[in-house]
Amino acid sequence: MTEVTAKAAKTNRTVGRTASKEVRRQQLIEATITSIAKHGISGTTMTTVTGFAGLSLGIVNFHFQNKENLFEETLRYLAREHRDHWQKSAANADLTPEAKLMAIGDAHFHPSICNRKKLAVWFGFYGEAGYRASYRKIMSEIDEERWEISRDLCEQIIAEGGYANVDAEHVAETLEGLYDGFCLNILIYPKDFTREHAKARLREYFAATFPKHFPSPTDQSCKG
Repeated sequence: MTEVTAKAAKTNRTVGRTASKEVRRQQLIEATITSIAKHGISGTTMTTVTGFAGLSLGIVNFHFQNKENLFEETLRYLAREHRDHWQKSAANADLTPEAKLMAIGDAHFHPSICNRKKLAVWFGFYGEAGYRASYRKIMSEIDEERWEISRDLCEQIIAEGGYANVDAEHVAETLEGLYDGFCLNILIYPKDFTREHAKARLREYFAATFPKHFPSPTDQSCKG
């Protein structure tokens, strides 16, 4: 253990003895995110988590009972964080439907949501067969809610713009695929594909699908 890590662990142990239940749980969830990002789901144990948190094994057992509960609560934390972020834009009555749709897309690539540590956790759950059922149980309702909101926004845009050959459900499904695919690119090819690349590709798709509502990137660059 390096001197810096040792100091961090000592600080966390001090906080852990005096912190509230919520603070301790948050420490352990953040340590789980760090551990999965470093060791993967299969390599993450209660010991690796407590090592990053600087807390005792007894504390993590007290708050989460076992690794499965800890993992599920970590995924729920990330899911709530993600949902809260995009839902603020969807609920903003001052935004037009196209502005809401763009804001929901951009929310997927906000630095606090879309970073390598958190993406590693998301894709860890995708890739680990033993945890896919947990992912579906936790995420199905949230994913369905976002899909329905996106579909409804697309329907409003289609009606307003008279887009006769655009299907709102198909656009909403495509968006979900783009979000996941772009996030995977950011995780695997961080030097070649960034959050800004993802947002730019998203704007290109919106401009191609709803040209009356979204300016093309070429038009915007010419104006600049």
